Amino acid sequence: MNLADMLGYADIQQLSRIADEYRCECNGNSKNELIQTILSAVNRREVFEEQVGRMGLEDLRFLNSLLFDSRSSFSLEDLTARIQQSKFAEEQPHGAANAPAENTGKPKAKAQASKRQPKAAAIKAKELTPRDIILKFKHQGWLFNGLAGPNRYMFQVPADLKAKLRETMERKLMLTVEAAEEPQAYRDEQGLLTEDLYHLLRYVERNEVPTAVDGSMYKRNLQQLLELFGVRESLPGKGEWRFGYGRKFHVYPNRMSLLYDFALDGRLVSEASEQLTITASGLAFLAEEQKDVTAKLYKYWLKLYRTPIPNMVAIVHWIDCLAKQWVTAESLQRSLLPYIKPFYYDTAESVFAQRIVSMMLHLGLLRVGEHERYGTVVRMTRLGSAVISGAQ
Repeated sequence: MNLADMLGYADIQQLSRIADEYRCECNGNSKNELIQTILSAVNRREVFEEQVGRMGLEDLRFLNSLLFDSRSSFSLEDLTARIQQSKFAEEQPHGAANAPAENTGKPKAKAQASKRQPKAAAIKAKELTPRDIILKFKHQGWLFNGLAGPNRYMFQVPADLKAKLRETMERKLMLTVEAAEEPQAYRDEQGLLTEDLYHLLRYVERNEVPTAVDGSMYKRNLQQLLELFGVRESLPGKGEWRFGYGRKFHVYPNRMSLLYDFALDGRLVSEASEQLTITASGLAFLAEEQKDVTAKLYKYWLKLYRTPIPNMVAIVHWIDCLAKQWVTAESLQRSLLPYIKPFYYDTAESVFAQRIVSMMLHLGLLRVGEHERYGTVVRMTRLGSAVISGAQ
């Protein structure tokens, strides 16, 4: 439903709160006049941009999580979880974590701790609860409750308002992205991931592939397979921190890990009795004329990575919006970094560069080049925009 429809179902009290939020001047006892005045205010671009401009970073992160979600309604638990995910841990001052503690004695340490407690308590008291934030969004007319029955506890974002919020956010972000010229050379991996999926299946079909107890291939077979791929990757280093991005991410390189997990979850290959074999579905896949499966690989990548990267869908869509033409990778990262949450030892920078941009390159969604003036530059491919928008 659109905003006008939802306002029609709202009661006078909620309409009055929304009207107050937009500083509307009208007869507060007339539902029709309230609705018309609110719609007039919301349709004014400067009023809407002022509303978004006043939002804090945590509210913007929460809003971002809703803008590109295809679902029409959200439960209270879902909204609460999204609000909690929008609260990133505060960064310590540079060097604070590793600074040696002064030998000041226990009594002084206790005194300092007691002095800090009232201040910490005051800061904590000012923090808005998830319920407060949901109420704030309701008062802005951005969230509405269902009407009756079970739907009463579900929340909706008006469809036309969601589109308007996306446009406003896009204009806000576009101001921070630096345009660039086409580089002398760039990488474009369109179709290569699909080709390497076929290489993986043919290798397993034609070779005996023993595995360790956990199902992972031995180094010899793994290196043979990687040599067949159109994009070469190095094996993960010993002791390297690797978890959270797939079942074989800890033993296989990033791109290879995605391909292998896709084949395994799609039941194209099977791990059994310490042996990797191709399945009947895998043989049927090979028997068909080679077809591009970029869209399926993209959806699988989102499914695999969105747990460690909660705002991933929004980030990918923003890259699609902001990089229709060549832009500098540095300015794109700077614009989107506030919306990316670190994941354990993965900093926000490494999440952006390695888990998102690099994988979008491997999926054929993004071109990456080097320019002598602008440094690293990126641009969406036509295939990438089509896949992300759901056209393919």
